[in-house]
Parts: sequence; C-alpha cells; structure tokens
Amino acid sequence: MTGDGPRAPRPPAGSGPDPAPGPRGTEDVLAQAFRLVRAPPGDPAHTPPAHRVATDPERVGEDLLKLVLTLVELLRQLVERQALRRVDAGDLTEEQEEELGATLLALHDALAGLCAEHGYALEDLNLDLGPLGPLLPRE
Repeated sequence: MTGDGPRAPRPPAGSGPDPAPGPRGTEDVLAQAFRLVRAPPGDPAHTPPAHRVATDPERVGEDLLKLVLTLVELLRQLVERQALRRVDAGDLTEEQEEELGATLLALHDALAGLCAEHGYALEDLNLDLGPLGPLLPRE
C-alpha cells in the first residue's frame, strides 16, 4: 500500500461495466503470460523435428567475426551521431571537436582495415532484422 487510503470496494459482478483495471497481482500476470504462450493443441507424435542449425566451426567463426564487426560499426555510428549533436549544440570547444573528429575518423579507418583484412566491406556489416528492416541505417 502506498498510504493513499482504503480502496473503494468493487461492485458485484454483472452490475455494470468493470471499473478501470488496477494493478494486478504477479500471479495474474504470470498466469496470463502462460496462457498466451501455451503451445497450440496438436498431436506431439506428428510434430516435425526442429530445424537444425549447421554448425561448421569455420563458418561459425566467420559469422561471429562479422557480428562483432557489425556491433562495433553500430557503436561507431551511434557515437558519431552523438558527437554531431554535441557539436551542433555548441557543447564542445574547437579543440575538442578536432580531437573527436580525428578519433572517429581513425576508428572508421581501423574498422575498414579490419573488414578488408577479413574480406568484408563496411556495407556488408548489417543485419537484416526482418520486418524491422536493417540494423544499420543506409548512409
């Protein structure tokens, strides 16, 4: 209780529309969640086997490298956008702007070098998120 005073009693069922729903107990929320994620009815004997993922060790390593490079590129773009906002807002001195620009350029060059070393281009570093579109914006 938050000390707001006693709660008004609920009217008996069937005496009109329910009042605005208040906070529900954890049990109610969990029960509702389990009802929503319950498997559809069906014969488990006729359920097709789950799709297996090919786990070629060399391919997994390449995919992991590409994922890491993609995450680094995402972070680089986010930092760059934040830096541009700070420059536009006038939060930085000219010296800080120059240092930030040089650092971001060096990071971009280092990332491009890593990509080239492993046979990727910066444009290859993107994840398709299905209906959400690509992870990285097209620049």
